[in-house]
Amino acid sequence: MTEQAAGQQPQQQFQLQRIYLKDLSYEAPKTPQLFKEQWKPEVNLEVNNTANVIEGNIYEVVLKVTVTVKNGDNTAFIVEVAQAGLFLLEGVEGIQKEAILKGVCANILFPYAREAVSDVVARGTFPQFLLQPINFEAAFAENLRKQQEQAKQDAQPTH
Repeated sequence: MTEQAAGQQPQQQFQLQRIYLKDLSYEAPKTPQLFKEQWKPEVNLEVNNTANVIEGNIYEVVLKVTVTVKNGDNTAFIVEVAQAGLFLLEGVEGIQKEAILKGVCANILFPYAREAVSDVVARGTFPQFLLQPINFEAAFAENLRKQQEQAKQDAQPTH
């Protein structure tokens, strides 16, 4: 008799298969003139991630980080990194599955994306640039809480 035939849940499995750089873009449009200016950077950070089924229980998670740094009115540099990973995920469904793909996997990929950003900025001879850590699991939970609150408000009749 198989485990499922006995009425038991299938065994949960989560495994990292591979981490790879999917895309990297760097642009410093105002160099070398910018090197003469006093360095007072303004940083804009955009982060998002996606998860897609590759085959069976293998998912590709792509964490995209875009950093735009301005010095005054000039764009100093723009770095876009798409850090990806292949993950095996079995026996997990629904919100738990989404939490793993959007939270746990993103937490695994982020240090690699941060290193890629730091490395390419250093190659542009700009001052050291380190992205602050992000807790994607907490961010996912907070986003989920906000969605649930909004759904409750939307469901209430208006008079």
